[in-house]
Amino acid sequence: MTSTASTREPTTAAAPELSSSSGRSATEARSLKVHSEAERRRRERINGHLATLRRMMPDANQMDKATLLSSVVSQVRHLKRKAAETTTQAPTPIPPEANEIIVRCYTAAGDDRTTCIRATVSCDDRPGLYTGLAGAFRDLGLRTLRAELASLGGRAHHVFVLCNDDGDVGAGPRALERTVWQALAQVAFPETAFGGTSWSKRQRILDAGCSLMYSV
Repeated sequence: MTSTASTREPTTAAAPELSSSSGRSATEARSLKVHSEAERRRRERINGHLATLRRMMPDANQMDKATLLSSVVSQVRHLKRKAAETTTQAPTPIPPEANEIIVRCYTAAGDDRTTCIRATVSCDDRPGLYTGLAGAFRDLGLRTLRAELASLGGRAHHVFVLCNDDGDVGAGPRALERTVWQALAQVAFPETAFGGTSWSKRQRILDAGCSLMYSV
């Protein structure tokens, strides 16, 4: 009887240790399964992104992952440079609805003190408009230094920077402005008679600004 009891005691003491080991194994198995599932989803996301990049890049089907990513980085840098160049360029002006001609004279820096003119013309667009304006400048002996042209929805907005090399157009800045204004008006608005009254009214409105826009 005593011998039988002593042989059963170790079996009873080992049961908690076996249960604890089984619990740890089950927990580790669950953790391993969760980790494996998370890793599988991560790989699927990466492969999905790589597939998207392959569709976006030309001739990318045969590229390995490293080559594909290098090509994508190069393309992104190229696009960033192009975007930076675009933002630094002057935006194209939208032609205004109102018809107007603005002429400003100023004296260029330098020893020769050449008289320069900035002329802005906003009017209805039509074939031959630019040719007519350029012809008016030639008739006045003015040389075009820069021209910015915009046309949208049947409207035109032209900005010219001109140089009066000869200095014989008009007796002074105001007279030169009036001469250029009238020549442009005849081309831009041929259906309207622009006489001295129209110029005088426009000039009175702009007098305060004109004196600050050129120097004599």
